[in-house]
Amino acid sequence: MFPGRKFAAFLFDMDGTVLNSIAAAERVWTQWANRQGLDVAGFLPTIHGKRAIETIAALKLPGVDPVTEADALLKAEAADLEGIVPIPGAVAFLKSLRPERWAIVTSAPRELALLRIAAAGIPVPAMMVSAEDVAHGKPAPDCFLLAAKRLGVEARDCLVFEDAPAGIAAGEASGASVMVISATHVHPVVTQHASIATYDALGVATDDNGWMVVEPQRDAA
Repeated sequence: MFPGRKFAAFLFDMDGTVLNSIAAAERVWTQWANRQGLDVAGFLPTIHGKRAIETIAALKLPGVDPVTEADALLKAEAADLEGIVPIPGAVAFLKSLRPERWAIVTSAPRELALLRIAAAGIPVPAMMVSAEDVAHGKPAPDCFLLAAKRLGVEARDCLVFEDAPAGIAAGEASGASVMVISATHVHPVVTQHASIATYDALGVATDDNGWMVVEPQRDAA
């Protein structure tokens, strides 16, 4: 997938990339969109991969305070964890990595992220960048740049795992390489990046310095 490339760290988006919380998120956002009189079918595809406050602010709804509404949505999402599951193969893949060599980089607030990670049975990362850690969310590259800095590596030496257009754009803007996870995609996504549906056929080889090479699992080749 990345011939001749070694990576200092892996940076994983959360929703749609290591776990699937789409059903829960869309239940909450559907109720909110109905209260605002929005076209729900047209609106729901816009919520993924971005911070709630920026999604709401972009609508420029009269009399709607993005901070207040985002806080209310967080509480509603934290109370609805039903049906959250790991992306196939993600748990084993994450457990195979050295803790200091990967991070979760999510547009969700930390409180919600930890609840969803627990609900899906995903390993808790040693380091996580969440919505409140950056001034500008995806598609700005700030979150990935911060994650790389906290891990003590350069973003250009990282591999970003993403599923949503905003996150893919953020990964590109950070200078990192990008792997697209298509497990939750309803329609095929045209992308210039390497793409996998699940982690089941993905393995990692690590050199003496801890740098990683992505390779297919031998039994899946």
